[in-house]
Amino acid sequence: MIKDWQDKTVWLIGASSGIGRALAQAFAKRGARLLLSARRETALSDLAASLGEHHLALRLDIADEEAVIEVVKRITQQNIRVDSIICLAGAYEPGRIDELNSETQAAIINTNINGTFNVIRHTLAHLRQHHGQLVIYGSVAGYRGLPKGQPYSATKAALINLAESLYLEEKPNQVDVKLINSGFVDTQLTRKNQFDMPMMISAEEAAEAIIKGLGKSAFEIHFPKRFTFMMKCLQRLPNWLFFAIAGRMN
Repeated sequence: MIKDWQDKTVWLIGASSGIGRALAQAFAKRGARLLLSARRETALSDLAASLGEHHLALRLDIADEEAVIEVVKRITQQNIRVDSIICLAGAYEPGRIDELNSETQAAIINTNINGTFNVIRHTLAHLRQHHGQLVIYGSVAGYRGLPKGQPYSATKAALINLAESLYLEEKPNQVDVKLINSGFVDTQLTRKNQFDMPMMISAEEAAEAIIKGLGKSAFEIHFPKRFTFMMKCLQRLPNWLFFAIAGRMN
């Protein structure tokens, strides 16, 4: 856990908008040095410039393993010690499985699962050296299979499983693995939804909840609590009761 971010280096992946942008602003106010990554280079550079000096924009598509390798190499060559890596980058498209084309499906899976694996595989050695922090962004959508959520929900379920296994594997190496599972946050991705999103919070509120959670020993950071506790109750229901309740959403 990290309570004091003054002079800490944070690598935010998926920083150009939404929660990532709000996190960048919140960390900068706390005195952290930021490495900012995303696919949109102009938005990324503008964000870095707006935060002041000492922040570095590193364009990156995490689905491209060679690009991940090159960015990690650049960080290593500059002798930058990264205290926390927060992988927020994700792809989302609402709808039923038969409404998605194969290209969209592949893009979601490649970014959310393969991209996250790419980041982890090529940064663990660095984090082990400095007993750093690795943060994976899941979602309460991964708690249970809900209608109209594929393949996004499936990828988030995979990331929850991945984070749990990594926590166990890396505890002996003193790497602080954390998992973020959020409810609805007002971002460009959730604005694609055409259904009611209860208890939605702003990206700025989400950023504050994340930073608070990173300073605690708990593995999972989940918010907003009123919503996530309801989802956790669904997660624990027997299948017959869960299917009876969730079937009403179909």
